[in-house]
Amino acid sequence: MSFPIVIDTNVLVAALRSREGASFKLLMALTKDAYRPCLSVPLFIEYESVLKRTELVASLSNNDIDDFLDYFLSQSSIHEVFFLWRPFLKDPKDDLVLEAAVASQSQYLVTFNLRDFVDVDKCFGIQVVTPQQFLLEQKLL
Repeated sequence: MSFPIVIDTNVLVAALRSREGASFKLLMALTKDAYRPCLSVPLFIEYESVLKRTELVASLSNNDIDDFLDYFLSQSSIHEVFFLWRPFLKDPKDDLVLEAAVASQSQYLVTFNLRDFVDVDKCFGIQVVTPQQFLLEQKLL
């Protein structure tokens, strides 16, 4: 049974940089229908912009990144954000991630930057976890 989650950009970067970590395993769990990634158009644009910075994922070409993003998008649900309560977090880029999580009623927001999402659980009922924590909770690791 898949359920909605939002994945922060830093997790995608880590997954594409190394096949060794929890981020890569999280993406591999997508093929098992273990969860449904949720995003908004602005968040997807952020994914693309960051992933195509040559210094971040130097081992992949723009075509490889486009192929990955096409697949990821095909497995995702896209949600429109009809509300703006910004700023809630210190970084506006983090607000993009949070808005997608709220709009999709996601159970989890998966990130390496737990400190950037302080009080999200209390205010929105969304658990903020690392990829490893998510995989352990879902018994995928």
